[in-house]
Amino acid sequence: MLQTIEAVIDIGGQIRLLEPIKLTKAKRALVTLLNNEDEPSIESEETLRKDWNKPEEDKAWSHLQ
Repeated sequence: MLQTIEAVIDIGGQIRLLEPIKLTKAKRALVTLLNNEDEPSIESEETLRKDWNKPEEDKAWSHLQ
């Protein structure tokens, strides 16, 4: 079962879990870094709009309408 745990990583790379977790054995984990609210997003709305508004995109998603 996959489980998501919120954590904070400090500038030195130390990870602090924001909620307790009980494990019966060591587990592997993947860490995804999220943009903070005060950091600009990599993809701006304008950039995405250019891709979303292409005729090929409309055709690719037309089966969902």
